[in-house]
Amino acid sequence: MRDQVQTQLLSETASQRPLCVDLDGTLVKSDTLVDSLLVLLRAHPRSFLQTFRWVLDGKAALKAQVGRVVSLDVAHLPYNRPLLTFLEQEHAQGRRIYLATGADAKLARKIAAHIGLFDGVLASDGDKNLTGDHKLDGLRAEFGEDGFDYIGNADPDLPLLQHAGEAMLANPHASLHTKLKSRKINIGRLFEDRASRRKAFLKAIRLHQWAKNVLIFVPLLLAHALKLPLILHAILAFFCFSLCASATYVVNDLLDIEADRRHPKKHLRPFAAGDLQVSTGVAIVLVFLAAALAGALFLPIGFLGWLGLYLVVTLSYSLALKRIVLVDVILLSGLYTVRMLAGGAATNTDISTWLAGFSVFLFFSLAMVKRFSELQNLRERGSMPSNGRGYLVSDLEQLRSFGTASAYAAVVVFSLYISGSNVTALYAHPIRMWLIVPLMLLWISRVWLLASRGEMNEDPVIFAVTDRMSLLIGLAVVAIAIFAAL
Repeated sequence: MRDQVQTQLLSETASQRPLCVDLDGTLVKSDTLVDSLLVLLRAHPRSFLQTFRWVLDGKAALKAQVGRVVSLDVAHLPYNRPLLTFLEQEHAQGRRIYLATGADAKLARKIAAHIGLFDGVLASDGDKNLTGDHKLDGLRAEFGEDGFDYIGNADPDLPLLQHAGEAMLANPHASLHTKLKSRKINIGRLFEDRASRRKAFLKAIRLHQWAKNVLIFVPLLLAHALKLPLILHAILAFFCFSLCASATYVVNDLLDIEADRRHPKKHLRPFAAGDLQVSTGVAIVLVFLAAALAGALFLPIGFLGWLGLYLVVTLSYSLALKRIVLVDVILLSGLYTVRMLAGGAATNTDISTWLAGFSVFLFFSLAMVKRFSELQNLRERGSMPSNGRGYLVSDLEQLRSFGTASAYAAVVVFSLYISGSNVTALYAHPIRMWLIVPLMLLWISRVWLLASRGEMNEDPVIFAVTDRMSLLIGLAVVAIAIFAAL
């Protein structure tokens, strides 16, 4: 009975203390300053260069200056949902709740107004960076010695957790757990809201997109030059390209972090969702690029040139070119051809003009399918494009004509190729290769039919490697090619 009374008294005492909540990494799973800097880099690259001067005036001044140039979309920030639910419950019981953050006051007040649960905001003011001991002094001045409860997540929150009436954590750093244990600080509640780091990492590097780099093996296969040293070169080239591609995907996700948060599907990407921090993304980019370039040094110098071109084009695409109508599609299709050219360079295998022409037309069609599917899905939802690429829902029919015409042009190029005299040097029965033509027509027509129905995944590569019919058609094509070579 006595224990129940003591528990009730403690609960009543805790409910009378104001609850102070940290923002970065706690209420929001990301760092709002880093998010703002990414938006600044994307939208105002010239102003971003000024950050190197602003930082000399101190971190509080940096936050204030960045906040004057960019304004985050607070409605789509990755909030800690379990923590928000708890705050709503406490607010309903009449508890006073305060947002206590090192973020700039302008942004903090905007977030507090959006949440609608806070009785006040304590934040950095352009002169003082309200973190660590500075924040502790501010809370003591406001609420008295140990007159508050606190929710934090990182090492700078340690002094506040140590002096709080009740210490609580949200998505805490591992180092903070260790320091809390060494100081014997008890934690009242824990609010976890993050995906498995392993799953988030694999999702961030787009492991499934590595399937595109199988094109590196195409020149070797079509030349019928399957020798072990060349196969090993092709395998090494495959991993170099895959690592480089993953690095560029991460760069793209970091630069598009705010736009992704508004997207019905892309908001689940690890960086947009706050499941991976930007610092982790930067580390992935540096390590993957270093590994790709190191591996390329063991291959012919021509491969390094194609890899460098791929890197430059993809980064240019992420920074600006993907927002230019049709240029983005031409670049995407060209990158598929670059993969084959890189495979030829890695294995010293010549690429025929027939293969180059076929790949340009086919991959332009597939790139157009991606844009067509995005617009088709938007039309089905009754939404308008918001990714800044310049395409309109009214462009659907024109995009369909571009894509289907290019697809059938690829079939024509393939038909002319198998009718040529040089095919007899590779295939004992080249006439059998004509069996591939109806299969190509079937697959291409099916892809565009499904896209027109709104049943196509926005990425045709993912569709091709997961669709049973596509896999069966692919196996049939390989079987026919072997049958023609015998």
